[in-house]
Amino acid sequence: MTSSPTPGLVRFNTSDDGAARAALHEVCASSAWGSKLLAQRPYATTDALLAAGDAAMAELTADDLAEAMAGHPPIGRPKPGDPTSRREQSGVQESLREELLELNLAYQERFGHVFLICATGRTGDQMLAALKERLRNDQDTEREIVRTELGKINRIRLTRLVEEGAAA
Repeated sequence: MTSSPTPGLVRFNTSDDGAARAALHEVCASSAWGSKLLAQRPYATTDALLAAGDAAMAELTADDLAEAMAGHPPIGRPKPGDPTSRREQSGVQESLREELLELNLAYQERFGHVFLICATGRTGDQMLAALKERLRNDQDTEREIVRTELGKINRIRLTRLVEEGAAA
């Protein structure tokens, strides 16, 4: 990806801990994940930051994952006023929202949390198909799929944070 620090990465590396923690919380609601990334600053490259994010994701406990998932709205219902949520869920057509929300409730009842999928680049039909398929998973399988999907989301958001120069 990036061989030298971007202006956004420099800004993230040099921002005060409170601002950097807030920026990381916007990427992932897990405080353990954010703390691990914060403790390793400064990052020489975006790739180093992404690798640290992946390593921190792999270490999250079930409780940490639950905290991270609590920061995500259900597919088909982006957080009001949240441009990140709206952008990530832009592939959901209005005609699918009701079915997605209904199946999300069934998923939530089965697994105890919202259905989490990296929605970026996926159509509403693809997300609906994945939701139907994943409803058949057992708890352990689904937890690891969630970890993988959350990792994908975090990588996209971290990249946007440091590549687009979003202030930390």
